[in-house]
This record gives sequence, structure tokens and C-alpha cells, in this order.
Amino acid sequence: VTYEGTNQVKESKISMLVHEYELFVMHDNECISDMFSRFTTIINSLKNLGKSYSNQELVGKILRCLPKNWTPKVTAIEEAKDLSTLPLEQLLGSLMTHETTMKNHENVEVKKKKVIAFKASKEDSESDEDGDVALITSQFKRFLKNQKGKKSFKKNFPQD
Repeated sequence: VTYEGTNQVKESKISMLVHEYELFVMHDNECISDMFSRFTTIINSLKNLGKSYSNQELVGKILRCLPKNWTPKVTAIEEAKDLSTLPLEQLLGSLMTHETTMKNHENVEVKKKKVIAFKASKEDSESDEDGDVALITSQFKRFLKNQKGKKSFKKNFPQD
């Protein structure tokens, strides 16, 4: 038996751990196993100090602490399982399986995005510009030739 200190120290530790439990959330980019390890540490510390929660409360807390992108999975678990009898280990397994599936989908999407690549060369754009200038020049020369061949109508009109 380890020394726990006075009742006041014990109550203070319980209060601090209950506060951690109540504010517990899964961090961004945290995997399920790391989140569950943090959760288990808090629960075990509380249990050692005499404060315990029912399995249903623990399962509910885990489901509530998940981020928004887990909402479809949380809803599916809540509707398909009896949360009052669902073991914490089974919940953990289900969440880890879903996490693996989500990561695989992300990897596939990243690979799809990487497939498309374009190669640009400066020479192509310069040659296109040269071609455009040559085309405009030839059209302008043709226009000038046509203008020389046409007679001006002003010469044919009688002047007052």
C-alpha cells in the first residue's frame, strides 16, 4: 500500500482527475490507441483513489470525445450496439478498425492526386509567340496589298 496522504490531498487528486476526465477529448492527429492510453491512465488513477465509473459511462465518454469526422461511426455504434453491455475493449477494436480504414482511404486519395503531373517548357510558349507574331505579320502584309489594289471612292465623287 502506497502512501496517499491526507484525505484533503486525496480529494484534491480526485477533483483534478475528475476535471481531466470531464474535459477529455481526442487531440488532432492523435491515433485511437494513444487517446485510449491517456483515457485509461486517468480512469486507473481515479479507480486507485476510490472513484470509479460504470462501463456504460466510460463507453459514452469515449464516443463523445471523438472529433466531428467520427460522427458517422459514433452514430452507427450507438444504433447497432447496446452501450450498456458493450465492453470497452470491443469499442476500442471497432474504433481502431475504422481508423485504419480511414487512413487507407486517405492514402488512396493522396495517390490519385499525385498521378496527374504536367510538364511545362518555356521553349514551347516562346515558339507559340513567334508563330503568333509571324501570323499577324503575314495577315497585315496581305491587308496592305489589298488596300493598294483598291481604288479610293473619294476620287470618283464630284466635288462642289
